[in-house]
Order: sequence, then structure tokens, then C-alpha cells
Amino acid sequence: MSPSTPSPSRARPWPLVAAAAACLISFAAFWVAQRVAHVNMLDVMVYRAEAETLRAGGDLYAMRATSANLAMTYPPFAAVLFLPLTLVGVPLMRTLSTAGNLLLVVALVRLSLQLVRPVLASPARRADLWRTTLWVAAVVVWCEPVWTTLRYGQINLLVAVAVLWDFTRREGSRWAGLGIGLATAVKLTPGLFVVLLLVAGLLLWRRDRGMNQWLRTALTATGVFLVTTLAMAVALPADSKTFWTRTLFETGRVGHAEETANQSLSGVLARLMHTDAPGLWWLAAAVLLGGAAMALAVRAAVRGDRAVAVVVTAFTALMVSPISWSHHWVWCVPLLILLYDRTRAWGATGAVALAFASFALWWVPHDPGRPELDQNAGQMLLSAVYPLTALAVFAGYALTVRGSRPTADPEVPRQRVALRERQAVAKE
Repeated sequence: MSPSTPSPSRARPWPLVAAAAACLISFAAFWVAQRVAHVNMLDVMVYRAEAETLRAGGDLYAMRATSANLAMTYPPFAAVLFLPLTLVGVPLMRTLSTAGNLLLVVALVRLSLQLVRPVLASPARRADLWRTTLWVAAVVVWCEPVWTTLRYGQINLLVAVAVLWDFTRREGSRWAGLGIGLATAVKLTPGLFVVLLLVAGLLLWRRDRGMNQWLRTALTATGVFLVTTLAMAVALPADSKTFWTRTLFETGRVGHAEETANQSLSGVLARLMHTDAPGLWWLAAAVLLGGAAMALAVRAAVRGDRAVAVVVTAFTALMVSPISWSHHWVWCVPLLILLYDRTRAWGATGAVALAFASFALWWVPHDPGRPELDQNAGQMLLSAVYPLTALAVFAGYALTVRGSRPTADPEVPRQRVALRERQAVAKE
């Protein structure tokens, strides 16, 4: 490094200050916009009611909350997680929920950047990481899934951050798997990441004849989930029995499959078939699509492309779940970062960003009268914008790997990228 080149520690702070200011202004505008829109934060009110029911020793799954008469749909451990919500009044709880979710937007962006570009986590690039994080967070907070997550006071950002925390741990970390295990104990769908870890880990173990990080993380996540679930079975036996033997299978308890907000494969088929029960058609499509998409994810993992493996798995879970509300699709954030990093194409990245920021799915009729059962072709396309984007992602990745040669060492791609970036920094 030449004497005239400032070291990272002496670099001018103004770019970082500008990014922080932009993020704060965007978040403040977002906060005001949500207050002007009179968001009801319905789900966090349900979470609070669940925790109050737990404290009172009531039946968690007989509870109904808010004017919408909403029931608990998560495993019993979720009610334990929500207990702190009862320690403050409702106005302060809503404020803290919004503030916490805004911080989680920043965490989600930072971890997504680390997942896509691990070299950014190095001390020499830390300022770059934070600057990019703040600029991206200032923009993605306005995406529909993020907006709706904060509108309802949902936990989607917390779940995504817990999963990404595991996938961005250093090689050999003993804690990798903790986040996925806890997330699965709260909201079962992250369990698909355990499948990814286990299958990829076993394939790598078979190839390399030794333990690997994927397998260790899978075992840790499974252990954390089992210990947490068994602890709930001991502490809350009646509620645990109700959930695992009855509530788990009551998909109608969450809502109607054909609702516009349901952006899963089940929702698309329900609207296409003009029914609230796509039944075996959905099951067959979910098995076929889920199997094909997870094969792509495992392939990416074995080839060392961790970011693609994680994003494809997340979108697979969203597609095959019976209900995936639009706010569950906060995984659009790591997708957008990954897409731009790999393609450097503003057009493609902008098109995907538009799909998630346009609120297009809400342009179609939607109300308690269930008009989604009578949608025309144009309305079906608009109300399927997220699933269609997911299918495009799967197809795009499948085309990029077709005919390409596998890498001998799963860590080689990341090592090469990191080496090139370190060399570029050294030349500056």
C-alpha cells in the first residue's frame, strides 16, 4: 500500500455517515407512512394474547384474539418467546415491535451481503460492508413483504435473520445450527433448511470421507429443535399434544387458500381452479416442484455455492407451504443482493425488485367476500407475481448450471472470489 493511500481505519467517514443518514431518513419516512396508513399491527396483538394466555394457564389453541377472531397457529414454544410482549403496554409494545423490525431489516441486509460476499466480513472491508448495508436497507424496507411484515408486527424478519446467522458463521463454529433449530421450533417451515444441510452434508461426507460443516450444522439444528420441542412437551403437555396431533393439520385455521395474500403454489392453484381446496393437485405439484428445486439447492451446496443454496431453499419452502402470506417473502432481500452480485445486470435485478415493490398482487379485488374465487386470467397473473418470480429464479439457475463442470472443492469458488477481492484491495 502506498503512503498516500489511507488505511481502512483512517478512511474518510463521510461515505458511511451519508449512508447512515440516508437509512435513517428512509426509516423515518417509512415510520410516518405506516402511521398515516393506520396500520393495525394485528399479528403482534395476537402474539401478545398468546403470551397472556400462557401466563394465565389457559388453552393456547382455544384462544381467539382481536376483532378478526384469530387463533394461535405456531408450536407452543412461540408463546414462550412472546412472553416479553406482556411486560409493557400496548402502545410501547407496538413502538418497540416496529423499531425492532427496522433493526432486523438492517441485520437481514448485512447477513445477506456476508452470505453472498463472505470477504466483506473481513476487518479490512467492514466499513464497506456497513456502508452498503445501510444503503440497501434504506431501499428494501419499501418492498411489499417488508412493509407488510411491519404492518402486522410479524416475525418473518426474525426468522430469516436467525437462519442467515447460521449460514454466515465461520467454518467450525459450534453455534451454527442454533438459529435454524430455534426458528424451526417457532415456525416449522425453516425445517427445510435442515433437509438441505443434512442431504448436502451427507453427500460431502460420502465424497470426502469426513465430517463437514453442513453436517455439523444439520445435527446441531436438529438437536436444538428436538430439545426445545421436548421441553415444551414437558412444560406444556396439553398444548403440545393439541398442536402436534390436531392444529398442525388444520390448514384452514390460518386462512383460505385462494386469498390473494397467499403467494404459495397452493394459492395459485386455488385461484386457477376457482376453489378453496386444490387438494391432490396441490400435493402432487408441491412434491414435484419441491423435489426439483431442492435438487438444485443441494447441487449448489455441494458445488460450494452457499448463497444460491440458501435462497433456493427459502423460495422452495415458500412455494410448497400450504399458506405463504405475502409478508413471508422477505427472502426477496437476499435474492436481490444475490441476483445483482452474480449478474451485475440492473435490468434483471430491477425487474425482480419491481415484482416485490410494486404491490401488484393487491391490484386485484380482495375482500371478505372472497372475490378471488372468480378471478380472470389477468387477475390470476397479478396475484401470482411472487410464485412466478420464484419459478423464474429456479429456471434461471437451472439454465446457468446446465452443462457447467462441478468444482472439486466446495470451498474453491469462495476462496477464488475472496482472493481476487483481496488482490484488488492491495492494488488500491
